[in-house]
Amino acid sequence: MSAVTIDVLMAFDALQGQYAAALDKQRMQDWLATFSNDESAAYVCTTAENVEAGFKIAWILDDCRARLLDRVTFVTKVWAGTYNEHRTRRVAQRTAWNPLDDGQFAFESSFIATYCSADVRRAEVFATGTYNDVVRFEAGELKFMKRQVIVDGHILNRYLVYPL
Repeated sequence: MSAVTIDVLMAFDALQGQYAAALDKQRMQDWLATFSNDESAAYVCTTAENVEAGFKIAWILDDCRARLLDRVTFVTKVWAGTYNEHRTRRVAQRTAWNPLDDGQFAFESSFIATYCSADVRRAEVFATGTYNDVVRFEAGELKFMKRQVIVDGHILNRYLVYPL
């Protein structure tokens, strides 16, 4: 078991910043680049209610690299121009971290995401919740193997186009 050193913590903070910047700038290829190239890399977005009840139900279930690629295609090509444009901002703070036996690391972070649309012109809270992550180093960079987003509420103020 390896330790979670200050270098690992700094690498995770950098990865989390890259992830937020990619989504806030609506750069889906940059979002994809925060994930491992491993075929098992995954992104799951669900609710606290589902997790607490033990339900395996998710709003987004991209459970392999191919589905992450599909997510990028859907957001950038299939859905392009079909939804009201809006800006998002997200802030995350890591709250727990542990080394795993296989050279990976587990992190938990609290997050808040806001949005501002052209039609409303005021910022509102979009979602709050927790990121549960498994990360590993690839070619000297930390990447997500799995990012599970657990949203506190079970209803969003707006439709979900971009990942949280």
